[in-house]
Amino acid sequence: MILNRQRSIRIPIQDLEKFTERARQSLRFPADAFTVCLVTKGEIARWNLVYRGKKGPTDVLSFRNEETPGKPKGAKGGKTKTSSRKKDKGSAAWPGHEEDGYLGDIAIAPEVARRNARRFGRKLEDEMRILVLHGMLHLMGYDHETDTGQMDRREQRLRRLLGLA
Repeated sequence: MILNRQRSIRIPIQDLEKFTERARQSLRFPADAFTVCLVTKGEIARWNLVYRGKKGPTDVLSFRNEETPGKPKGAKGGKTKTSSRKKDKGSAAWPGHEEDGYLGDIAIAPEVARRNARRFGRKLEDEMRILVLHGMLHLMGYDHETDTGQMDRREQRLRRLLGLA
């Protein structure tokens, strides 16, 4: 499910939902395992400060189920400290998550995504897809700040598989 709580950047939600479903199936996430919320630059900047201790907006933050707002343990984001990677267990819920299979929430700031898309020479639609995928990997427990490249390698393989290479 994708919720749009911002109005400054027009995002074709239906197209992003189609990609998100393909990515969900590729990663064997349970149905309804996570929510993507598009938020303002200000909102994500506040969360970045509260949960990561970093000033300013970031493009994506992931809140694993046990770390959703209200139960802070720290968010995962583009440049974050997270727990070690958890192994893929197929279609079963990931270890350490609620029995209902809900993994968590991904917050994306389209204003920041647009800036990054321009910087990297990508279309905004592709940047948004990359951020959804990146957030999903964080929900799995991957952490590019503490691992030795596992998250990056997995993300690159998935990008190729999903047509984002």
